[in-house]
Amino acid sequence: MKKRLLLALPLLFACAAASLPAAAAEAKPPAAPQSAEFKEIDWEELVPKGWNPLEHFKDMDLGMLSDSSPRVLEAMRELRQIWDTAPTNSEMDGTRIKLPGYVVPLEQVKGELKEFLLVPYFGACIHSPPPPANQIIHVIADKPVKGFRTMDTVWVSGTLKTFRQDSAMGTSGYRMQAVVIDRYEPPAQR
Repeated sequence: MKKRLLLALPLLFACAAASLPAAAAEAKPPAAPQSAEFKEIDWEELVPKGWNPLEHFKDMDLGMLSDSSPRVLEAMRELRQIWDTAPTNSEMDGTRIKLPGYVVPLEQVKGELKEFLLVPYFGACIHSPPPPANQIIHVIADKPVKGFRTMDTVWVSGTLKTFRQDSAMGTSGYRMQAVVIDRYEPPAQR
C-alpha cells in the first residue's frame, strides 16, 4: 500500500505535465489540411497564458513524502481540485474551430455516437486521471455518427463555448456543438 500511494502521486503529476501546453503540442497528431470554415487550433490554445497547475506544488519535495503521509493524499486531492477548476481561455468562446483528439463516449444510441469527451492524449479519462478541465471538450454531435469507439482519433469541427460540466469521465471546461466529425487519417508517408 505504501509504495502504491508514493507511485500514484508522481503519476498524477506526470499526467499533469503531459497535459500542459508544451507536452500537448508534442503529443498532438500531425496537422490536417486547413479548412476555410473552421480555424484549426492546437490544444495549448485552450489554456490561458501563464496558467501553471504545478505552481502550487513547487516547494513540495515528493521524494521526502511517505506513502502513509496524509500530505500525499492531500496533495492528490489538491491537484484534482486544481485540474477540475482549471481556467478556460475566454478568447476561444464562440470560435469556430477544428481540433484533433481522442473520443471518450458519453452517450450512444443504437451504435450512433451523440455525445463524447474530446481529449488530447490516448488513455485520458480511461486509463489515467482526467486531464485539466481546460483540456477536455464535451462534444455534442449535430447528427449522431456511427463507427467510432473509445479512444478513436478524430477531427472535430464546430463552435466552441466555455462551459464547465461534470461527467463520470471528467470535468470539461468547454462544450462544442460539432458540425463535422471525421476519422483522423495520418498524412501519407513519403
